[in-house]
Amino acid sequence: MGLEQEPEAKAPLYLDTASAAPVRREALEAAWPYLTGAFGNPSSHHEVGRTSADALKDARRRVAKVLGMRSTDIVFTSGGTESDNLAIIGIALGALADGDADPGAGPDAPPPRRHIVTSALEHEAVLAATDFLARRHGFEITVVPVGPDGTIAVEALRSALREDTLLVSLGYVNNEIGTVADIAALAKVAHDAGALFHTDAVQAAGWLPLSGLGVDAMSLAGHKVGAPKGIGVAAIRARIPLEPLIHGGGQESGRRSGTENVALAVAFATALELAEAERVEIADRVLAIRDDFIAEVLTTVSGAFLTGSDCSRTPNHASFCFSGTSGESVLLELERLGVTASSGSACAVGSDEPSHVLTALGIADDVAKTSVRFTFPAGFTAEEGRRAAHSVSAAVKNLALSYT
Repeated sequence: MGLEQEPEAKAPLYLDTASAAPVRREALEAAWPYLTGAFGNPSSHHEVGRTSADALKDARRRVAKVLGMRSTDIVFTSGGTESDNLAIIGIALGALADGDADPGAGPDAPPPRRHIVTSALEHEAVLAATDFLARRHGFEITVVPVGPDGTIAVEALRSALREDTLLVSLGYVNNEIGTVADIAALAKVAHDAGALFHTDAVQAAGWLPLSGLGVDAMSLAGHKVGAPKGIGVAAIRARIPLEPLIHGGGQESGRRSGTENVALAVAFATALELAEAERVEIADRVLAIRDDFIAEVLTTVSGAFLTGSDCSRTPNHASFCFSGTSGESVLLELERLGVTASSGSACAVGSDEPSHVLTALGIADDVAKTSVRFTFPAGFTAEEGRRAAHSVSAAVKNLALSYT
């Protein structure tokens, strides 16, 4: 019996939008003037510079409107990793500096807040930032427990909070398993304890509401919503003391020095607005296709099981472990069949270790290495969903045949 093939040549299916979504033509067209004629430095005090400055100001306003925040809260960065680092490290060091500068602090003053709460499921950028603060600045880090589907209970967070908790950083959507956190409820618990709340919302943009969450800081990345790679946003309430990570000319209201990338900021604002305008219609349509895809895979692939929450996950996300296989082998066979997926976070470059997210859920190391993640584009169709499910089934069967 030979290896299964696709019945006819078809356009490849790209099912890895959690790593990078296609760049929207509208975003490129919006950016183009600021890569050509309107090339001025927005800090320059002449007409060419003012044109760029006006475009940057408008992009900031548009992003703030989608997030339900103020323009002064928006800091343009190089992407999600920098945004996470600026929010977490910047707030932590800003609080230390603010406390050191308080001449009224006496012996009866409350202890400085050097405690941060996060979870084992967070993106590497969050975990590395909190680890840095623990190693270099004496912060204590508490890792809140998570359920087997990646959910974080309000009571679990409440139990982790202390009098000296400065910041809680919990992701809105886990990039590997797609589980959605109840950020509004978690942020309220943090605020009730006097702590600030940051969320990495990189995977939520375009699929879930970004306003009305009650957070103090939020991280976003342009290449998840149809802007080019290399642009992101750290939305941090302007009232919060923030120590910049990049020092220099004081751009971005002193929060992130360096000449701003006006073209990409405009592209980000354009892509984010479009994603938000289309969000409800696209999410409802893709959700139905994704549910059919999950059902078909679980029905036809022996040993497959879904990772993450059955019901509380982003509409475009499906992730599985295929017990008895190798995740990398499944990906290679899928690519041969014309389907591009991933084994998890694209930011864990070159790692042979099992996913820290899956092992935190209690999945054994050898099983965690069989994981494959499928994240669908906004234009995903029912026919493509059926083709993708057929390809998954064929890929796993082909591997089983090759092992025998």
